[in-house]
Amino acid sequence: MKKSHFSFKSFKSVCLLGLATAVMVMAASCSKSTDDSGIIPPVDPSNTTDVRGSITKDVSWTKDKVYRLRGYVYVEAGATLTIEPGTKIVSNNDSAGVLVIYKGAKINAKGTATDPIVFTSAETSPKPGDLGGLVLVGKATGNGNHANLEGGVNDAHKDFGGTDDADNSGVLQYVRIEYAGKAVNPDDEVNGLSLYTVGNGTTIDHIQVVRGLDDGFEFFGGSVNCKYLIAYNCADDDFDMDDGFHGKVQYGLSIKDPAFTDSKGTTGDLSNNFEIDNTNGKIPFSTTPMTTPILSNFTAIGPNDAAGTSTDFGYGMRFRRGSKVTLANSIVLGSQKGGLIIEDDQTQTNYKSGDSRFYNSLIQAVTKPFLVLGKDSTILNTAALTNLTLGSNLSQLLSSATDAGLNDPFNNQAPNLKPKDGSKALTTAGKFDVNGLDNGFFDKTTFIGAMDASNDWTSGWAVWGK
Repeated sequence: MKKSHFSFKSFKSVCLLGLATAVMVMAASCSKSTDDSGIIPPVDPSNTTDVRGSITKDVSWTKDKVYRLRGYVYVEAGATLTIEPGTKIVSNNDSAGVLVIYKGAKINAKGTATDPIVFTSAETSPKPGDLGGLVLVGKATGNGNHANLEGGVNDAHKDFGGTDDADNSGVLQYVRIEYAGKAVNPDDEVNGLSLYTVGNGTTIDHIQVVRGLDDGFEFFGGSVNCKYLIAYNCADDDFDMDDGFHGKVQYGLSIKDPAFTDSKGTTGDLSNNFEIDNTNGKIPFSTTPMTTPILSNFTAIGPNDAAGTSTDFGYGMRFRRGSKVTLANSIVLGSQKGGLIIEDDQTQTNYKSGDSRFYNSLIQAVTKPFLVLGKDSTILNTAALTNLTLGSNLSQLLSSATDAGLNDPFNNQAPNLKPKDGSKALTTAGKFDVNGLDNGFFDKTTFIGAMDASNDWTSGWAVWGK
């Protein structure tokens, strides 16, 4: 008789397999009920956890799972969402997930240079708009220009703003936000990172927004201070500030894909590196608190008239609607329709008086490096703007982008924005002596632009070629 090879070991394996199968069947047959955190337990081998609704208690997301946002997810007042370094948060195009950290809630997302936290598309072929975006809502001051949050949030989460400029919405460090942007209606969108009256108790640094369908970063009022921000290949404005934003930002990159802009329709809108307003005109441009950002050490790269450049690309810097902007120690290259644009009589007055400045910086544009728009050109015309900026504001107009001395700024797939030895960028010392630049928040650099020749602060966590 032929001996059987079925051993006790085989019997044990079959039993374990049967038990595992039974558990999976039972899990699959159960309804996908959520606990108080709004998180659905994973039930399939991919270990993906769907998240929807409201998070009402402290929750931690860990790198051993993938978290998929299904529509709008709200972290409610009193709750803290902690996200472990290396964690991936995804969204499918059918729901374009939006994570909202609402007033009184906090996010604790501390990635690292070697293990960043990534918000991205779950699609096989990702595209802008697969993810909605990340929204922080604080209790700092704004001027009421926007009555409600944009982007289709529900009625319970429309309000923003308060009186506490020291409000703390938590920590965002070493975070990438890819393929974001959700257009609900014209002029009603979710950006890559939207900051609604976020207070200066919040920590935000080393954030990259990649291939966003709308703005990279938009600041709606608030007093938050940030360092090391990257807007890469976003369709609309890279740094959009309004509603009385009065915080500080140092070290920023703005890099445009010449062929990629969002749909403008007949609005007359344009895609810019910087677009800074006080109000949109529905309330007076003089409404306080004023939009008064203090910005230093940016490198902003426009299309530079590359083949296939979209006709909707506009300006390097668009200052308008009563804003008071200090942009210093920076490099703005390749602006398509104009470099520094000053609009309307209130904004012209602010620039002429020195409340606004493009200071100690380098500029080059395809056409019209300086331009004044508006009905009242008797306050500040283009010639006066040019003389003021190149005179007492100590900025320099370059005849070509190469004169800045950056290594490879227009290589969109693999940009190298470090300055060469002996370049203007490296040998021009930063100046921190006007308009609040002497504040202790700012590193007092010996160079201008976003980085020196040796310290590439994008290394390890930022991505290119998307």
